[in-house]
Amino acid sequence: MFLTISTSGTAALPATDLGFLLHKHPEKAQTFSTSYGTAHVFYPEADAERCTAALLLEVDTVALVRRGKGKGRGGAPDAALAQYVNDRPYAASSLLAVALSGVFSSAIRGVCNARPERAAAPLPLRIEIPALPARGGPELVRQLFEPLGWAVTAEPVALDTEFPEWGASRYVRLVLESEALTLAEALRHLYVLLPVLDDAKHYWVSSDEVDKLLRAGEGWLPTHPEQKLITSRYLSRRWSLTRQAMERLELVRLAEADDSEVEAIDNAVEEETEAEEKPTPLAVRRREAIVAALNACGAARVLDLGCGQGQLVQELLGDVRFTEVVGVDVSMRALTVASRRLKLDRMGERQASRVKLFQGSLAYTDNRLKGYDAAVLSEVIEHLDLPRLPALEYAVFGHARPRTVLVTTPNVEYNVRWETLPAGHVRHGDHRFEWTREEFRTWAATVAERHGYEAEFVPVGPDDPEVGPPTQMAVFHRDDTEKEAKAA
Repeated sequence: MFLTISTSGTAALPATDLGFLLHKHPEKAQTFSTSYGTAHVFYPEADAERCTAALLLEVDTVALVRRGKGKGRGGAPDAALAQYVNDRPYAASSLLAVALSGVFSSAIRGVCNARPERAAAPLPLRIEIPALPARGGPELVRQLFEPLGWAVTAEPVALDTEFPEWGASRYVRLVLESEALTLAEALRHLYVLLPVLDDAKHYWVSSDEVDKLLRAGEGWLPTHPEQKLITSRYLSRRWSLTRQAMERLELVRLAEADDSEVEAIDNAVEEETEAEEKPTPLAVRRREAIVAALNACGAARVLDLGCGQGQLVQELLGDVRFTEVVGVDVSMRALTVASRRLKLDRMGERQASRVKLFQGSLAYTDNRLKGYDAAVLSEVIEHLDLPRLPALEYAVFGHARPRTVLVTTPNVEYNVRWETLPAGHVRHGDHRFEWTREEFRTWAATVAERHGYEAEFVPVGPDDPEVGPPTQMAVFHRDDTEKEAKAA
């Protein structure tokens, strides 16, 4: 990826002041590490009359793929190949915008202690990008940049110069020229509009991207005629983030029209009220649902199978109705963390007598698990390969046979409601599967029938009318009626 920034000057106001504004010396070639590769800054020309700074970003495509999260199920071979064979090393994109922000961070903020008057004044600027993805074509490029005071040249790049009949590609050669903008304004325009034109971001987009957009768009985005398109594309078309950004941009516009501060307008809700309305984390709701189910069945001695770092064990120990809590996990590292969380080394003798932690695999029968009132498998089964699930089923339901078994697992149908979860991905890189509500109910009914249990189902978290709850829980109760009848 390549970009140049040029300016002209005079003996009194030399063009080489560009080096002060960018905080990069014209006589040096400098290299910077980024999250996605290596950025180089150098000056092809630098004298009093004309100065050009170049930013070259070498993208490490292999490292870019390795930084990705769990891909989930259903990945096609063509998609896997496209992760390595693509235009990322060559065409300007959100990766170049990230490099701009990192390498020229002070310049984007308009900070220059050596030449403060130059940083605050407009400059004759010429910016060139030889290959820029433009979803929307040259016309959209002009619609985005011309309202900001740029003279725009956007030349379509041919698919192949040897075969002109093939037509133009989706790339343009972009030249921007202006004498009415400061360097900081120019860089902020590029930071926002490069990923907008590419219509793709190559990293996770979360709520902090709204703050970045509003900071970079200060002074121009609230009044831009393509504000909605810019906001939507910059935030990867995530409707909730886009709505949040649009609402805040409207507040800015109203404040400017009223010649007042945003805070003076956006004061309808007290800060304390906002804090009270924060949603309860799903992990907390899960533990609350588990504790409620355990209390409903009158369990006193409980197994937490796959206890991880001990959050549920800690919760159960806080309730005196649970006289014995046992945490089991295959990972010694997780058990060590759980021990620290529970402060076992400093726990009083009476409290310590209520808790045990030990290592064990749920794929094997274990006599230590027999005789308990209830067992909990919270977010465990989805971490097993499906062929190993029958072994866990027998070890818990067939061998240990607690009176009650609670199983929670993600509802894959709800994944469409997670704004930061790409389509087709599972919630955690280690998940081997995630079930629909029907798949989970079918599995639970089969297990219950095979081992003499009855299953009921409880939604955990907000129960969406279309896709159900984020977590689904099955409560298995052992059916002892036949055994009691035989004894009688």
